[in-house]
Amino acid sequence: MPRAGLDRATVIAAASELADEVGFAGLTMGLLAERVGVRTPSLYKHVDSLDALQRGIGLQAVRDIGAILTRAAVGRSGPDAVRAIAETYRKWALDHPGRYAASVRAPRPEDEEYQAVAYESVQILFDAVAGFGLTDERAIDAVRALRTVIHGFAGLESADAFQMERDPADSYRFVIDMLINGMRAEAAISGPDTAPLHAGEGP
Repeated sequence: MPRAGLDRATVIAAASELADEVGFAGLTMGLLAERVGVRTPSLYKHVDSLDALQRGIGLQAVRDIGAILTRAAVGRSGPDAVRAIAETYRKWALDHPGRYAASVRAPRPEDEEYQAVAYESVQILFDAVAGFGLTDERAIDAVRALRTVIHGFAGLESADAFQMERDPADSYRFVIDMLINGMRAEAAISGPDTAPLHAGEGP
């Protein structure tokens, strides 16, 4: 039966759930129409195209990521904030593979709304690394490194690429602590006089 009260928001929400099931690249308007119980042409009343649908999924995903990372970082700074954000980000990426794939696509330069939301999300990471006392350039490097680790690890883990007996969660924490140690070491060279952090230590 057709779903009552179908609008753009419910279409995007249904598409997001479907993308997690079939993969972001596997999402089609036909599959979505079947999911929400309408004919495919009816979807175009709410989204102009598949590209517009994909943008909507990505935009909402970035908003969701920003919200959960903000909650994870509340009351924390430096290493504690980085660890909390990294753990939260990885879990969300594994729980929502389709949405995560949508979220890492770069927004178009002319898409000011998407650019603003993406900026707010990345700014959370900059706020987390601010406590290390890095220079502006090194802070950019640190945020890029953190995003790279999260994306690469979550991508491999979701593809079941880790077949050894070691728990991937333990390996992930090890890598995050390596990054934290690196930031502390870099700050000791270019900023405040602090010693490298050992795994499990606080700020």
